[in-house]
Formats: sequence, C-alpha cells, structure tokens
Amino acid sequence: MDKEVILLTGTDLTIEQVVKVAREGAQVKISDEAMARVEKSRRLIFELADRNVPVYGLNRGVGWNKDKKVFEKYFEEYNKNLIYAHCVAVGPEAEEEDVRAILLARLNTLLVGCTGIKPEIVLMYRDFLNYGIHPSIPLRGSVGEGDIANLSHVGLAMIGEGDVFYKGERMPANKALDKAGLSPVTLGPKDGLGIVSSNALGAGIGAIALNEIQELIEVANIIYCLSLEGLNGNLHPLDDSANKLRGFKGQYSCAKKMREYLEGSYLWEEDGSRPLQDSLSFRGSCSIHGSVEDALNYVWDKMTIQLNSTDDNPCIVLDEERLVPCSNYETTTWVVGFEMLGIALSHLSKIACHRTIKLSNPSFTKLSRFLSPSEGEIIAYGTIQKPFTSLDTEIRHLANPATMDYFSVAGDIEDHANNSPFVVTKTRKIVDNLRYILGMEALHAAQAIDLRKPKQLGRGTKAAFNEFRREIQFLEKDRCLTVDIKKAYDVIKSRRLIKAVKRAMA
Repeated sequence: MDKEVILLTGTDLTIEQVVKVAREGAQVKISDEAMARVEKSRRLIFELADRNVPVYGLNRGVGWNKDKKVFEKYFEEYNKNLIYAHCVAVGPEAEEEDVRAILLARLNTLLVGCTGIKPEIVLMYRDFLNYGIHPSIPLRGSVGEGDIANLSHVGLAMIGEGDVFYKGERMPANKALDKAGLSPVTLGPKDGLGIVSSNALGAGIGAIALNEIQELIEVANIIYCLSLEGLNGNLHPLDDSANKLRGFKGQYSCAKKMREYLEGSYLWEEDGSRPLQDSLSFRGSCSIHGSVEDALNYVWDKMTIQLNSTDDNPCIVLDEERLVPCSNYETTTWVVGFEMLGIALSHLSKIACHRTIKLSNPSFTKLSRFLSPSEGEIIAYGTIQKPFTSLDTEIRHLANPATMDYFSVAGDIEDHANNSPFVVTKTRKIVDNLRYILGMEALHAAQAIDLRKPKQLGRGTKAAFNEFRREIQFLEKDRCLTVDIKKAYDVIKSRRLIKAVKRAMA
C-alpha cells in the first residue's frame, strides 16, 4: 500500500498530520508556492547584504558574537563551525518517531519564508523524511529559546557527519546519504543559524504529546465508565441538562461521551440500593476529565500556530523587503499551557487513584474487600495500592512548573528562557505514568464487574471489558500482578482499548 502524501504549505499543518508523518511514515511534498517563498527570502538576504545591511547569522555572528563581522570568503567555514560549536546536547536520544516530528516541525516553519535559508537545505529536510534518514538527536540541553544545542545535530547529519538511523540501522550520516542517493549539503551564509535556531524539538515532541493526551482523556473516560459499572454507581452526574447548564465545554464533552459508552448499561435502571450521591472521585469525573480537555484545547490551538508560523530571529518580512530583529523564538505562550496540562493531568491521576481505592472498599461497593473472590483465602488487590499511589506521587512532582527556572547566559544577553523541551518531556512522563494508573483502575473495574455479574454492560464499556479480558483473566487466585499491570498498560498504550470501543460504537 502506498503511503499517504501530505502537502506542506507552511500555513496549514495539523497536529494530526504530524502524527501521521511521525508514526505512520506518511511522506511529504512541498507546495510550489511555499518553495517560491523560500527562494525569494534567500535572494532578499543577499540583496540586503549587498547594501551593507548587517544581517545576523550572515555577515554578522550570532549570540554574544552578534557584533563580529563574517566575511564572504569564510561563509562555509563559519557556518560549519557554527554547527560544530552548537553540538552540545546530551542524551538520551530521541526516538525515531520523535525525530520525524522534529524534522517536520522545522520544515514547515521554513516554508513560511522568513528564514533566508538555502533552498537545497529545505529539500534535504523533505528528503530525510521521505527516505527515512533520522539524525541522532540528543534530547537534553535546550533552554527553550530556540533548541540550538539539539537541532545542530540535524545540521551535522546534513553535512554528512554524525550518526543517523536508516532503515532501522544506526550508521554514519555519509553512509546513509550515499545509500539513499543523496549528497551532503554545502553550507552558505545564514544556513547554520537557519538549521539550529528554531523551537522544532519542543514543538515536534510537543505535537506528539498533545495527541497522546487527547487519547489519554478518551481512555480515562472509558475506564471511568467501567469503574462506575463495577461500583453500581450513579449516572446523575452525567445528566445532559445539568452539564449543559454548567457551560464548560470539556465537562459537557466528557459527560456526553461517557453517556454514549454506557448506552444500554444496567446502570440506567433504577436501583434503590444505590446511595443518593457517590464520592467526589466518581461524581466529579466528567468535570475533572473535562478540565484536562479544556487545557488541551488551549494548547492545541497555540501549538497549531507554532507549527505554521516563523520562529526565526531575525525575521524576514518578505512583502516589505525588511529584516527585523525580534523575539519570535519565544514559546512561553504554549509552554505555560503544557504546565497547565501537567497540573490538570495530576488532578485526573488523583481521582483515578481514589476511584481505584474505593473499588477495593466494601463500604462503597458492597463487594468483597480488595475484590477478593474468596476473602481470607485470596489476598487479591490488597497491595496494588502501593504502585499506583507511588506513580501518582511522581506525577505530582512532575507537575511542578519549570518554565521560570533559568540562568542568564551568553554574556548576559540571553536572560530569559522557558525550558520548553523539558516541560514537554515531563508532561509526556506524566502521560506514561497515567497509562499504568488507569490500567490498574481497569483491573479493579473489570474484577468488580465480574464479581457483581450485572445483567448488561454499556455498548462501549462491554467492548472495553472484553478487550481487557482477552489479555488479563479474572483474578481467581493470587498471582504475580506485575505481569497483569504491564498487560493493562500495553492494552492502553497500543490503542487497542480505544480501537475496540470505537468499533463497538460505530
């Protein structure tokens, strides 16, 4: 089957398309109009240089060296040295799918036409993606005002140096280029700066992170509904009219989805044994999950702007034929959004843990203690509260803001930062911890459902229950639960749970 081809214009790249290129190997094509902008901006910076206009990164140095002249005969040497000097990042290395997202993020912002980079380098980004040449990029070392320490390793690969991954094998960049029938690029004026000075690392992995959070909200909604069926809980908090009156879009959206997953469930039948109101962790789930969705929508919007706008300094204003020193590299708007997401996810984690604890307590479920099939003989889930509460503790600390923790560097010129790659990375760690936490909640929910033996599950929850039970059987006797926990995590991370529910709801 031919891979999907995505047309890049510099103006309309979506997060969904980033995921397709990064994870599904979709190919990219550059529009003629976008390429024309790249070529026009390249011509303009030379025209400005010919008029003796100081051009940062072309006939002047960068950073603290912005006052140093760079003479024409040293253009190639200077730009190669700029790449070398900026290769200062440290591991671990980015996964190949993340590298693809990083390359795409930078390629699309180059197509805005505000950089002045050599067109051949723009085409090299395209070729790296389409041929599957993925530079080895260390993830740590950026303070977030342009990921210069990391993206320099892309430049290293483009000149045929450093290591890349090609067809699953690590090899020297020049060997991979040769195998793909490509030649290393020759760097000219402003090319080094154009390669290293962008926020593509934070934006690329940030786009992937937002997709992961979107999926996590869906998983959390599904598993909450399973837990509600295991509890024999109240559906009143999901009432359409009550949530519509509240007015929060995320809350209303989550409640609506939860009602759909529970369509046909025994919970819709009146049961006088249910308490008038459940504990807050059950009663407020659509609100807390909705808080994460509201935060996600904010950051999604800002990240879409990031992916389709220039983050170059200086910025070429093509229509006015001007070069403007600026702070378009500044990403604080969406980075503080990720901090907000981390805090919202911490709330989601906490209520998932409380729901799971409630499912082990007979005073809430009217089932056996720790959901044992035989109290006094089988311990069941008597100890599993330790790992999920421990993971929640990690999340609470990961949710602490880090954007305001920075130094003044480069001769005290660069005296602001926001640590965008670190903020995104710790948010992804929160997401990964939550896959375990929600997986352990699902273990409890499925066990409670088996013990309760309700006559009918919801349309969506039945599919979710069956998908879990394909991997993890009813806990009839004590066994190594580490194995079950990992299986539950894998069902969530692999998207099998979401896919099973979507098939059932179609």
